[in-house]
Amino acid sequence: MQFSFPKIYPILDSGIIPAEKRSEFVRRLGFELASAGVTLLEYRNKTGSDAEILSDAAILRAALPVPNIKLILDDRADLIEQIGFDGVHVDAGDIAAAEARQLLGPNRIIGAFGGSTDFLPGTLEGPADYLAIGPVFATTTKQTPTPPIGIEGVRRMRELAGPSRILTAAGGVTLASAAAILAAGASAVAVSAAIFRTRDPAAEFRRWTRELG
Repeated sequence: MQFSFPKIYPILDSGIIPAEKRSEFVRRLGFELASAGVTLLEYRNKTGSDAEILSDAAILRAALPVPNIKLILDDRADLIEQIGFDGVHVDAGDIAAAEARQLLGPNRIIGAFGGSTDFLPGTLEGPADYLAIGPVFATTTKQTPTPPIGIEGVRRMRELAGPSRILTAAGGVTLASAAAILAAGASAVAVSAAIFRTRDPAAEFRRWTRELG
């Protein structure tokens, strides 16, 4: 993967996008995030129609241009070529990372859920460019029956993965906890609510960037 992975992995969940003036909201947010220095953004829409996903994605791609900013789509590897995103994140229950790689080729970014207290079989040997671990803490934006692993869980997963694997830690991450999660071995913190449920997500992203370096 010819890309320097940032410490902050923002996830834009469609649940924060208002139904009224949706396109205008997404366009403005996209431009503001680009101005704030975002270099990687995941768009996640678990419930919307294909038409809604395609519309949001087209607006984000126009506002967050290549090659400076990488856009990741959650789940939908089948739409990546059509929308011009840079990669896909697949969870347990979606298509396998190997299938996504076969579908998208060698140049797209493939992210996959790696596990919680242990890595899922085959994930460390698989073709994913990065592995998501967690939840670190309880989360409000993504339903999961898996209990939180805490800071010690992040440290354990780093020990199991070795020093070079890119690990993104997700679930209930706040600015107050992010530094400790990174110090425990996460390559990046994946953040949704703590950034996007604020009054000014772009300003909040800048604050995270200043604090985490």
